[in-house]
Amino acid sequence: MILNALAGKAIPVYGDGLNVRDWLYVDDHCGGIRKVLEAGRPGEVYNIGGNSEKNNLEVVQTLCAVLDELRPAAKRYASLITYVKDRPGHDRRYAIDAAKIRRELGWQPAENFAGGIRKTVSWYLVNAEWTVR
Repeated sequence: MILNALAGKAIPVYGDGLNVRDWLYVDDHCGGIRKVLEAGRPGEVYNIGGNSEKNNLEVVQTLCAVLDELRPAAKRYASLITYVKDRPGHDRRYAIDAAKIRRELGWQPAENFAGGIRKTVSWYLVNAEWTVR
């Protein structure tokens, strides 16, 4: 999405964009894995979640707003959002119950959605050489 936006290409959103996912900043995910490796009980399963459910359209609109602020273009990035046919059987919502990792290991994400997406977009802007297609 970020690379398409920066290239002025269409930003595809499945269906109506209202499919819901739990969003987790990458450093928090790594920290959750580290916590499980250090303190988790062998054989147990720990879901690592961000406690931040957003629909896909909200995520893309937020991403566009951050790009508008950090790398303004001739037209707003949201104008590139294009709705595409949803794939058959696409789940409307993926939910994560991360209560066990919080309760048993005391882990929770350090970053909220807004901060995480801003850091992600900033990383792409600073590290363009990593994203060559």
